Amino acid sequence: MAVSDPTGTIATPAGFIVRRAGKRLPVARLLERATELEATGFVIGLPLDEAGEDTPLTREARALGKSLGERSGHPVHFIDERFTTAAALKAIREMQGSTRGRRGDVDALAATLLLRAALDRL
Repeated sequence: MAVSDPTGTIATPAGFIVRRAGKRLPVARLLERATELEATGFVIGLPLDEAGEDTPLTREARALGKSLGERSGHPVHFIDERFTTAAALKAIREMQGSTRGRRGDVDALAATLLLRAALDRL
């Protein structure tokens, strides 16, 4: 997860929520966390394939966005998330950091990069 400042200038990591394999999307926990962070909207990454086409995970991300929007009343924006994890891993390596056992931290940094891209577009 990532959050921006009220002006939409700065994007920062905001932790992560673990989804257990085979379990439903943690919509209630995401909404709870959004309330804690005083979110006014959502940016959802779309895991498209290399050709930019939808995948089963893309459809799941769209369903998540629809649910979050309906339940919160906040706007939802979707953005292509291809290569954000690779960019996050590269950034951590460039800082000579370790990614071992830090999947959530890597995902939070990837979310920050995604949010930054969305803020630039919006």
